[in-house]
Amino acid sequence: MRDVIIVGCGPTGAMLAAELRLWGIDVLVLERERDRSPVVRSLGLHARSIELLDQRGLLEAFLAVGVRHPLRTSFAGIDRPAPADLDTAHAFVLGLPQPETDRILEERAAALDAEIRRGVGVTGVEQDDDGVTVRLEGGGRERARFLVGCDGGRSTVRRAVGIAFEGEDATTSWLLAEVALGVDVQTALAVSTEVRKTDLAFGIGPAGEGGFRLVVREEHPQEGREVSLDAVRERLRAVAGTDLGAHDARWLSRFSDATRLAGRYGDGRVLLAGDAAHVHAPLGGQGLNLGIQDAVNLGFKLAAAVAGWGPPGLLDTYESERRPVAAAVLRNTRAQSELLQTTPGPRAVRDLLTELAAFDDVARHLVEMVTAIGIRYDLGEGGPVVGRRLRDVPLAEGRLFQAMRDGRGVLVDGTGELTVDGFDDRLHRVAADATLLPAPAVLLRPDGHIVWAGAEQAGLDAAVARWFGARLMRA
Repeated sequence: MRDVIIVGCGPTGAMLAAELRLWGIDVLVLERERDRSPVVRSLGLHARSIELLDQRGLLEAFLAVGVRHPLRTSFAGIDRPAPADLDTAHAFVLGLPQPETDRILEERAAALDAEIRRGVGVTGVEQDDDGVTVRLEGGGRERARFLVGCDGGRSTVRRAVGIAFEGEDATTSWLLAEVALGVDVQTALAVSTEVRKTDLAFGIGPAGEGGFRLVVREEHPQEGREVSLDAVRERLRAVAGTDLGAHDARWLSRFSDATRLAGRYGDGRVLLAGDAAHVHAPLGGQGLNLGIQDAVNLGFKLAAAVAGWGPPGLLDTYESERRPVAAAVLRNTRAQSELLQTTPGPRAVRDLLTELAAFDDVARHLVEMVTAIGIRYDLGEGGPVVGRRLRDVPLAEGRLFQAMRDGRGVLVDGTGELTVDGFDDRLHRVAADATLLPAPAVLLRPDGHIVWAGAEQAGLDAAVARWFGARLMRA
């Protein structure tokens, strides 16, 4: 029997597989598609995801193929400079097409010896007290102690265990395409600039190798219908007055502002992550980032359940923490969709919000919301910093994020007097200047969130027991 089976090898599934392998968990990843998708549904990574990649030693690989863009207040077409003193050492957006993200994360999981099987579809799921059996296309079966569905909005795993996926239907949909155009770059960008005076959801931009990426609103919301190049041309003519000679489509897709949220993130030994648990419009570029962050939150908690050291209720905190975060993203993307409508009412509200975004506190709130650096989990008592993530800080040796490469928890001690002896397999201690910390010392989970802040050993011991279980037994 396997420890964990993951269904789906997109960015969420691959990131989760890598997180589990850091703990030595036996992982099998099943992916229906034989090849990685060439469709560029996401164009970049936000600050919180960049922090997590840095914590795992992956950021250099992403920087090598991505482009840094200054972090700005970007919400429903509003474009303002971001506040200069944001609480992150990674105040930029990393632009890169999703196929590159998929590749790097899958290669990472494979390098850590996760077994990845492509071209293997899942047809059914059965669970009992001891484990989960997965039925495969062609009649095969696999069995594991836990199963995680990372298989997208139409998740087979979610449907198989009967988890509801409710929300709001689409009010707007857009066609998305990479095509060749019969005009030069300057002409295409001039058309885009003119249309965007009244429709900020419209876009044209270079996509490499002479191609262009197009986004154009459909006349009526559509879901499920096949996308054709003729449909793209028709909408370009209706919205821009010209089809720009669009031809030779590399790929065609559609997205909408429909929102869906899983009624629960788990059923027994079956869990959901990424788009299998939540779908929404890709406004603000939050979807892929949300899935990566799901994976890092779930990884150490599921590893603890498999290994047997997880304290009671630890795995339950995956849903109690991440589901509210997803609900908030669904709300803000729905709000952005409304504000991008071309009718007078939404345009007036967007103009007002644009004026408000000139105030530092408003701009800060919008940036922290979209980039996810403002998330604070409700972990009960402990003060205002408990539940927040900690930015990268210098240590007595190196820097904090370098000390998190092994995926363990970290005591960042500015007192020089605290210990976490007996938990060598789960966390370690590093020394830092207390003036750089929000408290004399902080205890970080493997996902970088603060679960204790203070200076007393007794309080630290209680937090360690709550999040990291019982002390190792010594001979």
